[in-house]
Amino acid sequence: MPTFVSDLPQASRRGLLAGGAALGLSSLIPSIASARATTASASISGDDTMSYVTTSDGVQIYYKDWGPKDAQPIVFHHGWPLSSDDWDSQMMYFVLKGFRVVAHDRRGHGRSSQVSEGHDMDHYAADAAAVANHLDLRNAVHIGHSTGGGEVVRYVVKHGAGRVAKAVLVSSVPPLMLKTAANPEGTPIEVFDGFRASLAANRAEFYKAVASGPFYGFNRPGATQMPAVVDNWWRQGMTGGAKAHYDGIKAFSETDFTEELKVMNVPTFVIQGDDDQIVPYKDASVKTAALLPNGTLKIYPGFPHGMLTTHGDVINPDLLAFIQS
Repeated sequence: MPTFVSDLPQASRRGLLAGGAALGLSSLIPSIASARATTASASISGDDTMSYVTTSDGVQIYYKDWGPKDAQPIVFHHGWPLSSDDWDSQMMYFVLKGFRVVAHDRRGHGRSSQVSEGHDMDHYAADAAAVANHLDLRNAVHIGHSTGGGEVVRYVVKHGAGRVAKAVLVSSVPPLMLKTAANPEGTPIEVFDGFRASLAANRAEFYKAVASGPFYGFNRPGATQMPAVVDNWWRQGMTGGAKAHYDGIKAFSETDFTEELKVMNVPTFVIQGDDDQIVPYKDASVKTAALLPNGTLKIYPGFPHGMLTTHGDVINPDLLAFIQS
C-alpha cells in the first residue's frame, strides 16, 4: 500500500490536514471561454490561435497536434491533475522521429472547460474520442499515464474499433486502485478521502507537497532534486479546476477496468517503476498485464510514479521500440 500524506514534510502535512479556507485562485486560472465558439457537436473552435473540439455535451477540449498529418499518430493521455504539457518530453522525442503527436487537456484540466459535471471515465474516454474523431486519427498508438491509462483502456474498448494499433499503459490505475472485498490488496478509501480533504482545504500546498515528495520520488534519501519539475507540476495542477480534480479522485480510484482489460486485444505495453509510491505496481501493472489478451509487462527497478519525466531517457527509447516492433 502506498504512503501519501504521511510521506510529505511535517509542515505540509499540517497544512493539508488543517482544513483551512480555500485559496482565492482566480488570478491563476486563465479565462478562455470568450475565445471559443459554441457548437452542438464535435468541431474545431473558431479561435485560430488555439485548437479545441466541442463535445456533444458542450465542453471545450483543448488539444495539440504536431508533426506530419500523414504520419502514424501517437496520442497521449495525461495523469491527474495535470495537462497535456506533462507529455512535452515524449511529444518532442516522437515528433522529431517523424511521428504525428497529439495530446489533449482532460475536461476540467489545463486549458479545457472547467465544467462542474462529467468528471468520470465515460466522459473522459468520450472526450478523447471527440478529439480522435475530429482529427480522423487511425492506426494510432494511445499512451496513457496514471489516470490517463484508465482513460486509454476505456477509449480503446468503447471507441477505438478500427482506429487503434497499439496501446501503452504507464504507471496506470487499472485494474482497480480501491481496496474492496474482491481487491483486498488495494488502497483503502481513507487514503483517497485524505486526498479530497487536502485538496479542498489547501490545494496549492497539497499539490506542491505531492510533486516535491512521492510523485517523483524526491522524498527518497539521496534523490536528485529537480525544483523546476516540481514547479511545472504545480503550474499544471493549479491551471485546472478544483471541482474537476476533486471529482477526478473518485474516477481514478474507484473505476474497475477488470472486464475491459480482458477484451482489450490490441498489443499493449504495460510499464511501471517498482518504487511507485502513488500507484502500487503489484496491484496495478502486474495484474493488468495478466488480464490483457496481448499484454507485455516491464517493471523498472527504482523508478518512481513520474518516471516519464525523471527517466525519459530510458523510457522514450523503450516506447519507440514497442511502437516499431
